[in-house]
Amino acid sequence: MLYRLSELFPFSPWTVFRYVTFRCAGAAVTALLLSMWLGPSVIRWLREIKFRQDYRPKDVRDGAPESVVAAADAAKRGTPTMGGILIVLVLDLSVLLWARWNALVLLTVLSMIVLAGLGFYDDWLKVTKQNSQGAASRVKFYVQIGLGLAIAVYLSQLPSTQSLVSDIHLPFMKHPLWVNVPIVGALLTVLTIVGSSNAVNLTDGMDGLATGCTLIASLVFLVMTYIAGNARLANYLLLPIVPGAGELTVVCAALLGSCLGFLWFNCHPAEVFMGDTGSLALGGALGIMAVLIHQPLILPVAGGVFVAEALSVMLQVGWFKYTRIRHGQGRRIFLMSPLHHHFRKKGWPESKIVTRFYIAGFLCAIVALSSLKVR
Repeated sequence: MLYRLSELFPFSPWTVFRYVTFRCAGAAVTALLLSMWLGPSVIRWLREIKFRQDYRPKDVRDGAPESVVAAADAAKRGTPTMGGILIVLVLDLSVLLWARWNALVLLTVLSMIVLAGLGFYDDWLKVTKQNSQGAASRVKFYVQIGLGLAIAVYLSQLPSTQSLVSDIHLPFMKHPLWVNVPIVGALLTVLTIVGSSNAVNLTDGMDGLATGCTLIASLVFLVMTYIAGNARLANYLLLPIVPGAGELTVVCAALLGSCLGFLWFNCHPAEVFMGDTGSLALGGALGIMAVLIHQPLILPVAGGVFVAEALSVMLQVGWFKYTRIRHGQGRRIFLMSPLHHHFRKKGWPESKIVTRFYIAGFLCAIVALSSLKVR
């Protein structure tokens, strides 16, 4: 919206809105301030309509000591959930204000809204039934897979974005691994969006954990989207050029600002939980932007914490089923999955787990950014 001022008034000081860097800063600050301003009202509203967690948290069920159960119940019960509404609302408003809208921005924002709606439905079922079951897993997978396929088909139909699906790039490599493999690219697109969305969702189990890790990963994509949209930098660093990707930098900045603002209320002890409304949307946004800048395989590097969380669940479930068939009794690799619950069972304080996962997230971000030069 503000970009239009530079077109309507092509003279100083309005020309400053032509610069992506300026609009990124504006989007981040706007998202942060809007979150801080609207946060108390949204939390109060969620309390009034009783969208809160009154069921026992997942990490203290099934065999946890009674003292742990009592402490966790006291800390978590009654906390409003569905705070992801605040994240998505603030992000969309900031992008609407600061971004120069194009197909890539529109795809990202619409996809976030779809996934936020799916998460809202899941949270609503949890709140009304007061248990942690929510929507059936197959329902969530069908919607996520359908969204991924729709994006893959849309991108493959446009000459300007066809290569985003047909060519496969690997981190740390100068040239594409495969060229003109649209079926493989479409499968990778779906896997990236579905995997990222669910991985962030699995990470959302402790105060500030998913929010902070998403914030760290968004810093990586802030840099990479800017480079993908800048022909000179992209050529120098041997990255694929994606016309219009610079505007995704504004989306990343708004994502960063909204996560910072939400973390103000979500840090331990949390005043509000993002719920699936936020975690599915945030994970999907990271996955979609990775696809749109032709770097879907950089996401497992930048989001290494999310990968570890998802792998811990897959290994736990797979090993349990295998040992149950092989030995007649299921066995576990971890005390509990996802991974952060394993450390909670070992007696680590929640704040220590979250902080150490942040450190791991920063290390993953450094490795991901190093791929820009190691080619």
